[in-house]
Amino acid sequence: MNPFLAWTGGKRWLVKVAPELLDIPFHGRYIEPFLGGGSFFYSIKPAYSILGDSNRDLIITYNAIKNYHKEVVRLLKFHHNNHSKSYYYLVRDQIFKDDLEIAAQFIYLNRTCFNSIYRVNLKGKFNVPIGTKNKVIQDNDKWDEWSKALQSSKLVWGDFEQLVDESTDGDLLFLDPPYTVRHNNNGFIKYNEILFSWADQERLAKAANRARKRGVKIIITNANHESIRELYCNDFSVKEISRYSSIAANSVNRNRYEELIITCNI
Repeated sequence: MNPFLAWTGGKRWLVKVAPELLDIPFHGRYIEPFLGGGSFFYSIKPAYSILGDSNRDLIITYNAIKNYHKEVVRLLKFHHNNHSKSYYYLVRDQIFKDDLEIAAQFIYLNRTCFNSIYRVNLKGKFNVPIGTKNKVIQDNDKWDEWSKALQSSKLVWGDFEQLVDESTDGDLLFLDPPYTVRHNNNGFIKYNEILFSWADQERLAKAANRARKRGVKIIITNANHESIRELYCNDFSVKEISRYSSIAANSVNRNRYEELIITCNI
């Protein structure tokens, strides 16, 4: 089941290149601290899960789809019927207080902005320009199913380490920190520092290692770079994979990139 959000760095490709990851047996909870678009979660559809992210509006959106998806869809239909260039920028600049309006705004902008990129300025305001897509309500929407899959999920806004440390023996932990693959061999740390600092990469590796010792089953995705491989060289299995990236605006710059799937206790 595809997710309701498109997400830069999302893992829709992962289930295609490594479908065996969907069949990993576990009897505990599914825990994902970097939720984003939730592709892997919606592919596994676990019985019990803890889903987290540091993006407050993203977690508000998931909670709204979990509890009030019909009301959110009504607001989305209004955005759909009024969508235009001027309307997009009007909605983009609004600061909503109501959670349902925040959720509808979030999904509307995600579906109509340039390349579904999520980016904010120094003041924390979303500043991505309008894109070419104009269908807010789509033929393959599955709002009832998306909501149903979230019913047994606990949604948490906050830092990843809290959820990693909450994992115990029997849980499946999926860690997909923000990273870019366009600079794997040239200035990796410089470019990724903007997305997820090197200190956070080290903190994540240490937290994952603590979870490993507790018997937690772990899947990690990251860029294929020597510095990342060194973080997980002991006690983890590291596999290189290749995938196509279509993020670049210019098709000439779209290419295949190497990434890592890091696992343990699998």
